[in-house]
Amino acid sequence: MTLFHVSDDSNIAYFEPRPVTNPGLGLEGTAVFAINERLLPNYLLPRDCPRVTFYARPDSKWKDVERLLGGSRHVVAIESGWLERVVNGRIHLYTLPADTFTVWDEGAGYYISHQPVTPTAVRTIENPLLELAKHDVEIRILPSLWPLWEAVVNSSLQFSIIRMRNAQSQ
Repeated sequence: MTLFHVSDDSNIAYFEPRPVTNPGLGLEGTAVFAINERLLPNYLLPRDCPRVTFYARPDSKWKDVERLLGGSRHVVAIESGWLERVVNGRIHLYTLPADTFTVWDEGAGYYISHQPVTPTAVRTIENPLLELAKHDVEIRILPSLWPLWEAVVNSSLQFSIIRMRNAQSQ
């Protein structure tokens, strides 16, 4: 299994477990977070870019799949106000050894390690949008994420909502 960490920082020699700052995560203490390859597209954007990402679970209702995914397998949606920053952004994809990680949230593809982790490789991504397009996802660029956010969180789909505090106001 290959695990990744995406960062705006290109000079990370090792990842030290950091305090978990989001009490809603249901996790206490310190951790290094990683993402699996299947859900890596959710993170192939600059860190602060708000996004709504989703895909069907085995138990998702057909009406939700049809209405929100259409013919897509996986959707990554961003706001048009972030498009220039995404196209011109530079991110760094760190490959991490999986040996100290345990699955924390299978649906979200999250893994955690409570030990320091040294990356085995790092690759600079010059254009995150082009990199994202290489994955089997639909990219949606919307004036506002809020209507999609509401539809997705009230559906039976698996979703990951990231940095919505940076989305334009409702």
